[in-house]
Amino acid sequence: MLYYSIAGLIVGLVAGLLFPMEVPVQYTKLLSVAILAGLDSVLGALRAVMVGNYDTVVFISGFFVNGFLAMLLSYIGNLLGIDLYLIGTLVFGMRIFQNIAVIRRLYMGK
Repeated sequence: MLYYSIAGLIVGLVAGLLFPMEVPVQYTKLLSVAILAGLDSVLGALRAVMVGNYDTVVFISGFFVNGFLAMLLSYIGNLLGIDLYLIGTLVFGMRIFQNIAVIRRLYMGK
């Protein structure tokens, strides 16, 4: 399982270097919230693996649904003229730090 993750990371990095993309400025806020949502899901999955209650269906559905809803919330905020992406950034940032803290404690055995 770890080998697939490392291989996927390497393929993604090589593809990103070989095929660079430019994101239009108006979509950078949407993309940043979606990236944070994806990172939150990945760290939550790592935490679940370490605890022993990982479920692939929960991970995949959470990854895509969280990312989509975060982008939708940010997009609606843009239409209304409200910076709702800041809420997503704050919430996902807090969840990422909480997951990292739990992972660190589990890794250290405390």
